[in-house]
Amino acid sequence: MSSKPAFIKELSLPAIAAPMFLISGPELVVECCKNGIVGTFPALNQRTSQGFEEWLVQIKEELDSFENETGKKAAPFGVNLIVHPTNPRLEADIKLCIKHKVPIIITSLGAVSRVVDAIHSYGGIVFHDIIKKRHAEKAAAAGVDGLILVAAGAGGHAGTINPMALVGEIKKFFHKTIVLSGCISTGRDIAAALQMGADMAYMGTRFINTEESKAELEYRKMIIDAGTSDVVYTAAISGVHANFLGASLKAAGLTEEDLKKNTKVDFGKELDTEAKAWKTIWSAGQGSALVDDSMPVSTLVSNLKIEFKEAIEAQVKVLDTYPK
Repeated sequence: MSSKPAFIKELSLPAIAAPMFLISGPELVVECCKNGIVGTFPALNQRTSQGFEEWLVQIKEELDSFENETGKKAAPFGVNLIVHPTNPRLEADIKLCIKHKVPIIITSLGAVSRVVDAIHSYGGIVFHDIIKKRHAEKAAAAGVDGLILVAAGAGGHAGTINPMALVGEIKKFFHKTIVLSGCISTGRDIAAALQMGADMAYMGTRFINTEESKAELEYRKMIIDAGTSDVVYTAAISGVHANFLGASLKAAGLTEEDLKKNTKVDFGKELDTEAKAWKTIWSAGQGSALVDDSMPVSTLVSNLKIEFKEAIEAQVKVLDTYPK
C-alpha cells in the first residue's frame, strides 16, 4: 500500500499554494483548486472562529458548484493551524475543521499527536512545517502524513538549510509525503523539487502576485522590483525567524539594530498587534527575484504546467547525452 495520498496523482501539477498570512483568502484558494493545485489559507486570516467557519462554508460551496457545473473534480483545499500554546483559537478551529471535514490540515509550530488523531478521525490528512531534522522527527512521531520542508530562502517563517541537503536528510527516515518549500517560482523549479526527491512543491511568493490574492498593488510591485539580496531574515517581527522585503522594513522605519532583536512568540497577539504589523511589513522569499509580473491564477498555473513539462522532457533528453 502506498504511503502517499491518492490526491497527488489527480492534480494538474504536484503543487500547493502555501497559506500566507493576510494574503490567502477564499478567492485565491478556490481558483487554485479549480485549476488543479491545492489551495490553502491560514485559519488566523479570519479574525474570529465564526469568520473562519464562514470561509470554510464559502470555499466548500464554490468548489461543489464548480464540480456540479463542469463535471471536473477540483483539487482538495487545506487550512493552516498554528499549534502553539499561545494560540487562543486552536481548539475552536480544530472543532470547525472536524465539523467541515477539511481535507488537508497544515500544522505549524507544534506537532501534536492529539491534533493529528483528531484530523485522522474523519479521514483528513496532516502535513507539518519543519525547518530542521529535530522538528521532522517529532512530527513523524506524532503520526503526520507528510512534512513540508521549509528550506533556505522561503518566504514567511523559513529555515536556513539548503534544500538538497534537507530533503536528503529527511528522506533517510521519513517515507511518507515530502513537500519542498523555498524559492520555487517556476514550473522548472517544481520539476527540480521532484528531482531532489520531493513529492510536491510548496509555492508562496509566486502566488502573492496573482489577481486573486489579497496583496496590495504596492506589495506586488515591491516583489517585482526585488532581487535575492532585497530579502531580509529576521525574528524581530513575530519572534520566529522569517523572510521579509527589505524595502518594507525600511519604509516602516526599522533599523538594523531593530532587526537584530528577538520578539517573544505570542499568537494571542497575532490576531491584532502582529496583523497590523504585517499589513505594512511584507513577507516574501528569495524567489521574488524570478517574479516580474502579476496575473490570474488560471494563467499562472497554465504557465507553470508548460514550464514543468518542458523541464521534465529536457531531463529525459539528458539521458541520451551520456553513455549507458
